[in-house]
Amino acid sequence: MTRPPKVFFLVHKAHTALIRAVDRRSRRDAGLSMTQQGVLFLLERQEGLTLGEVADALSLGKSSLSGLIDRMEERGLVRRGSGEGDGRIVRLFLAGDARALVAKSRPMVSGWNATLLAPFDAAEQKVIARFLTHVAEYAEEIVEEGAT
Repeated sequence: MTRPPKVFFLVHKAHTALIRAVDRRSRRDAGLSMTQQGVLFLLERQEGLTLGEVADALSLGKSSLSGLIDRMEERGLVRRGSGEGDGRIVRLFLAGDARALVAKSRPMVSGWNATLLAPFDAAEQKVIARFLTHVAEYAEEIVEEGAT
């Protein structure tokens, strides 16, 4: 009888190895952490997001992201601005060399993604995407249901 894969162990091991490698390479080649790249990619797609919206999109806590945004603002990569209609809402915008860094980073990330998926055919890639999306969207329910 074949044992099912140890999904939690394998996901954790893969996540840790991939994030460590990407973060190291991204810092070396673009001068950005992987999380900083994520912030810039989001803002390039849609400027004016709130801190909460960026935190949710990157699965980060607001307090962790706040410090990161402070450091990015000090580097001149992002700026804070007020929201339309409500000056109390703080929105984030690209600044300085941010667009140039996104342009430099995007091909790196696309290349890593292509290399990661290269050993798998199109059908397998669909299953991988479906699995990872399922985990991301239903993690709470999966863990809750599995604990009963």
